[in-house]
Amino acid sequence: MKDLFTYRLFTRVARLGSFSAAAREMGLSQSQVSRVVAELEADLGTLLLARSTRAVVPTEAGADFLSRMEPILAAVEEAEQSVRAGGELRGVVRISMPTSIGVREIIPRIAPFAAIHPNLHIQVLLADHWQDLVRENIDVAIRLGRLLDSSATSRQIMTISRFILASPSYLRAAGEPTTPEDLQSHRIIAGPASTVPSGWMFTRNGETRTIQLEAHFSTDENEGAVAAAAAGLGITSTTAWACRRELESGELVTLLTDWETDSVPVHAYFPHGSRTRSAGRALIEHLVSSLLGEGCDALGTHRSNTYASHT
Repeated sequence: MKDLFTYRLFTRVARLGSFSAAAREMGLSQSQVSRVVAELEADLGTLLLARSTRAVVPTEAGADFLSRMEPILAAVEEAEQSVRAGGELRGVVRISMPTSIGVREIIPRIAPFAAIHPNLHIQVLLADHWQDLVRENIDVAIRLGRLLDSSATSRQIMTISRFILASPSYLRAAGEPTTPEDLQSHRIIAGPASTVPSGWMFTRNGETRTIQLEAHFSTDENEGAVAAAAAGLGITSTTAWACRRELESGELVTLLTDWETDSVPVHAYFPHGSRTRSAGRALIEHLVSSLLGEGCDALGTHRSNTYASHT
C-alpha cells in the first residue's frame, strides 16, 4: 500500500490535468511526479491517467479512484487536526477571491490569523474571473454577486453597496449627471464589478430604472476600472470595497446619490461542501469576524449569516 503522499500527488495531477503543474504545486520535479504516479499505476495494475501531448486526463478507473480517494484524504487530514495539541492548524489552505477585495480588504486582515497558526501555509489566489475551484483545489472562495449553480455549500456573509463614481477632473470637463438617463451621454468604464452591458439599475420611491449603456473603456480587472475612473477616463460602477481608498482621498466622488443602486451579496463559497478542511472554515470565521468588527459598515455593508447548499 502506497503512502498518503503518493495518493495526494495523484489527486493533484488528476485535478490539474498536468504533471508539470502538480510538480510546481508540490515543489517537485516533473520527472519525480511522473515516476511516483507510474509506480502507483504499476502497483494497482491499471492505467489511472491517459497521457497525451495536450493533456493528462483520468481514465475510467482513474476517475473512480479519484472520487474514492479524495474523501479519504480529507478525512485523514481532519482526523489529524482533531487531535493536534492546541488546535494549531497545519498544512496548506487555499483561498480564492477577486483582486480588488483581496488586496484592499482581505489580505490586510489575515496577519492575526497567520500569527495564531504559524505552521499553516496560506495561499491566496487573486482573479476577477470565475475559476474551476475543484480543479484548483481551492478550500474556500470569496465571491461577490450571485453564485453559479453548484453542488457546493455557500454562506452569504454580508451585502455591500454599489456606487456610481467619477473623478472631479472628469466632472469638471464633462459635467455631472443629475438623472440616470444623463449617463447615456457620458463616457462609461466597464469592469468586472459593473453591470455593463446589461445596464445599470436605479431605484427611488418605488420606481426602478434600468439604463442601457455603451462602454467606452473596458478592462477585465476591477482595479483597472477604478484606476481608469480616477484618471478621468469616465464614469464607472463598482462596489464599496473596491473604491474605499479613492473616495476617502477625494480621487473619486459618488454620483446620483439620491438614487439607490443594487447592492451586491458577498458569499464564502466552499467547493468541497462538508469535506471542506477545518483550516478553510477557520479562516473564513476569522475574516468574517474582522470584517464585521472593524467598521466595514461605514461604506454600506450589511451582515448576513445565511447558509445554503446548492444542488
